[in-house]
Amino acid sequence: MPERPPSTARIALNRPLRRLFDYQIPNNLELEPGQRVSIPFGRQSATGLIVETGVEPPQGITLKPVHSAYEPWPALPAETFQLLAWASDYYQHPLGECLFTALPPALRRGRPATAKQDTWWKATAGPEALAGNAHRQRALLAWLQRQPHGASTSNLTAAGFSREQIRALHKRELIEETEAAKPTENPNDTASTQPGPTLSPAQQAAADQIPAPDTGFSASLVYGITGSGKTELYLHYLKQQLSASAQALVLVPEINLTPQTVARFQRYFGQRIVVWHSALNDGERLSTWLKIRHGEPVILIGTRSAVLLPFTGLKTIIVDEEHDSSYKQGEGFRYSGRDMAVYRAHLNQCPVILGSATPSLESYQNALTGKYQLIRLEERAGNASPPAINLLDIRSRPLEGGLSRPALQAIDQCLADGQQALVFVNRRGFAPVMMCFDCGHMVECPRCDTRLTYHRRDRAMRCHHCDYQTAATEHCPKCQSEAFKPVGQGTERTEDILATAFPETPVVRVDRDSTQRKGSIQGILKKVNTGKPCILVGTQMLAKGHDFPNVTLVIVVNADGGLFSVDFRAPEQLIQTLLQVSGRAGRGEKSGQVLVQTCHSDHPILKSLCRGHYLTLADQLLAERETGQFPPFRAMAIFRAEADTMEKSLALLDMIKPQARVTGNEVWGPLPALIARRADRHRAQLVLCCDNRKRLNHVLGHLCQNLDQQKLPAGVKWMIDVDPQETG
Repeated sequence: MPERPPSTARIALNRPLRRLFDYQIPNNLELEPGQRVSIPFGRQSATGLIVETGVEPPQGITLKPVHSAYEPWPALPAETFQLLAWASDYYQHPLGECLFTALPPALRRGRPATAKQDTWWKATAGPEALAGNAHRQRALLAWLQRQPHGASTSNLTAAGFSREQIRALHKRELIEETEAAKPTENPNDTASTQPGPTLSPAQQAAADQIPAPDTGFSASLVYGITGSGKTELYLHYLKQQLSASAQALVLVPEINLTPQTVARFQRYFGQRIVVWHSALNDGERLSTWLKIRHGEPVILIGTRSAVLLPFTGLKTIIVDEEHDSSYKQGEGFRYSGRDMAVYRAHLNQCPVILGSATPSLESYQNALTGKYQLIRLEERAGNASPPAINLLDIRSRPLEGGLSRPALQAIDQCLADGQQALVFVNRRGFAPVMMCFDCGHMVECPRCDTRLTYHRRDRAMRCHHCDYQTAATEHCPKCQSEAFKPVGQGTERTEDILATAFPETPVVRVDRDSTQRKGSIQGILKKVNTGKPCILVGTQMLAKGHDFPNVTLVIVVNADGGLFSVDFRAPEQLIQTLLQVSGRAGRGEKSGQVLVQTCHSDHPILKSLCRGHYLTLADQLLAERETGQFPPFRAMAIFRAEADTMEKSLALLDMIKPQARVTGNEVWGPLPALIARRADRHRAQLVLCCDNRKRLNHVLGHLCQNLDQQKLPAGVKWMIDVDPQETG
């Protein structure tokens, strides 16, 4: 019997190359799309993913053979492969990098697709065995005591505990490794049998409108005001509708929301809950990835990259806070996690539920045109009522750390009533500018067109764009004057002012700086959830999804930032942020109030905000967008260029502009970006708008193809941002 001729495979590599590579498949290998293979690449071996087999081999070229397959099964099943191929075309990003995004780091590096054996633990003592301030270790012991079969390390980390806490308890012999095999039944027996949360009549009416998982594709936009109980709605739906053998995906916008969400879901689903976010180590990611790929009936709670994972039994997708800009990847593969979730639900023929108190205008427009089902949930859960929003005009008022006297008096009254206050400052650090009041000098970043932020805690000046840092000084670097003072306010400065004004009350700061350490956000949330009087000071991290029952007062230090921005999305984002942070007030039995400090109390947007109905404001903004022919009424993409000089960046965009200007396309620019120099790279952009998304995609693909064939000047880079969230 004659030996069959060798077949040819087309393979993608994890490199920024818009091309695939052909290799010969040895006769002893059976390969299929999605499989990981080891291949020779130059003088080294590389890990590749099979894109296609049985392709026509090139004439006159001897192909190198594939070394081996890592697994006999595809790492990316057909549906996941189709999703990523679509995303590569839609977002104009190299296919190889898109495909490898769905693999955990260990598999990208060619590690075996086998998880390390998870260590199981059981408690040997109760939390009373610990003295002192070891609150988290006591909580871990108490949690472990409630698990009749013990719990694994991954169970404990998913519940918000750290490996350091586990090691500390093991060293003290308060927990020990257990030889017991992982039980077949759910270790959290009460969670597996516990019914879903009891819904209010309004919540039940909303739940009844969401299609069941077995009814095919549907997209539902749940407009639920802050405090209306959207999470309870999701829990009830999954508990009632998701079968015991199915997988589900719950997307959240930020890592800091994950522990709180995980704890609530574990109460009803126990060990079925797994997590996915950037704070996991390689072993944890691989373990979770394997559970998903092998079809275990998990409910995955994760940030945007979770939507790319290789599910094989996905029956429901939930996107919480769907409006949040964190769902859009800002570098590299610039995909939208929310939009990918909708397309994935279409491929899987399952329902996708988008929830928000302030839906994005794109999603709201889709609901108005019938593409999505609009489900309204406009009553707060329990006896809570929406907070009263009032504008506090601060023109001509003296300010202390950005706070007016009426705002400080309101905080004082709130604390006297035994309640908690939240102060929203959308800048971290102590002050955004250090300025000399003698010569006017302001300290700028040497690498960016922006000023350095003063961080008094660390005595440092930092750039929040390129991470440049230098020591802070007490004298002006230019004239050596002592009149070198901070100007403006950040979270650190507001924290100091409040600590001085209210010395008997804890002031808790929540921003990126204070939550860097693993587990820090859990500790902060636990302190706040005791209900004892305190003052929360924070950035947008505080505005997203947190439930603080005893917070009855919210102060917005400065609401004017988004009123006069060059970005057409700024008014929408301002309204969303203000309503989201306002929604933290009055979520319990007590009514809440919101004071919004502004120098423009007569501005129509802010006056409409006080009436508190988001959809009315959304209708106004949509009308403005339609008049200006901005998204969602036209498709938009931004072609960005960067180089070591602005002349090179603009020259590249000038070269491609005639190719972009085709019938039906409108082209703006090229112009320098809002921050024109960042990390010593000069940035410019060309904005493309089109009333036909397919035509815009075709033009972008043509531009990419032409640029790939050209040799650009050294150091010149370009990238495409489809459906940009930031236009500056």
